[in-house]
Amino acid sequence: MPYGKPTRVVIALGGNALGDTPEEQITRVREAAPTLLKVINQGNEIIITHGNGPQVGMIQKAFTYAKEVNDKIPAMDLPECGAMSQGYIGYHLQQAIGVALHKAYKRWHVATIVTQTEVDPNDPAFDNPTKPIGAFLTKEQAESEMAAHPEQQFVEDSGRGYRRVVASPEPKKIVEAESILNLLDNEFIVISTGGGGIPVVRDYTDGGAYKGVAAVIDKDMGAELLGEDCEADLLILLTAVDHVAVNFGTPEQRDLDDLSVEEAKRYLDAGEFGKGSMEPKVRAAVRFAESRPGRVCIIGSLEKAAEAVAGTSGTRIHM
Repeated sequence: MPYGKPTRVVIALGGNALGDTPEEQITRVREAAPTLLKVINQGNEIIITHGNGPQVGMIQKAFTYAKEVNDKIPAMDLPECGAMSQGYIGYHLQQAIGVALHKAYKRWHVATIVTQTEVDPNDPAFDNPTKPIGAFLTKEQAESEMAAHPEQQFVEDSGRGYRRVVASPEPKKIVEAESILNLLDNEFIVISTGGGGIPVVRDYTDGGAYKGVAAVIDKDMGAELLGEDCEADLLILLTAVDHVAVNFGTPEQRDLDDLSVEEAKRYLDAGEFGKGSMEPKVRAAVRFAESRPGRVCIIGSLEKAAEAVAGTSGTRIHM
């Protein structure tokens, strides 16, 4: 579908762009950075967002283990772990992009914003926590944790032990959107809303200020809202494959280059996309494309991000 050349692009890096260790992450983001600069060289502003699930788990496990060894070390709850992950992933991305900018003789600046995402405290998800986080525990350990922290819930997970479960509410507002826009106006590359953002709610016992809640926001929906709140023209959801496909992994697999919102909804209703992989990306793409006339979402691979913007790779989802 033809459309006007976008000037503001949100690029969401999938888990394939980040490693399992800090060292591996540094290597991968340095490999990714030149591709991101290609998108800027096409005349676009970019906002980068990213996943953080493994990183949050690693941070939380480290604090849990440290507390077991030394009870003077405090446990670290989910909002703080999310903030820590945004900080160090952003730091690695800033350095990687800085290296690429230096090699390309570019003078742009890069900044990471530790980003909060407002959610509704009455979201039904809070009544039915389903997102497992943290380490596996024995039944006795889980019961002990629930006795010490009655607000926490633990469930048996895949026969491997008990894990804490938290809510996954719908994101409603990117709290730092105005700061992001100010940085874009001053020619910054902005890194924001890692892992969908840190979930926060209004605390009207404290003058309506924000407070963190133990929850997890779907990172693709977080990226979609970031695109809406920051007036983006194009949302790019990068993953491990070049295209969205139907009949994935079968001899009848068919890659899709172009999808209308109506077609995407039909495929979603038919259960064509993986629940924990492609389905949330397609749902986020549909919501973004419906949010304003002319908006387009592209789902594709990191290696071909510039080609996706140019319209020669990826699956384009539009009205």
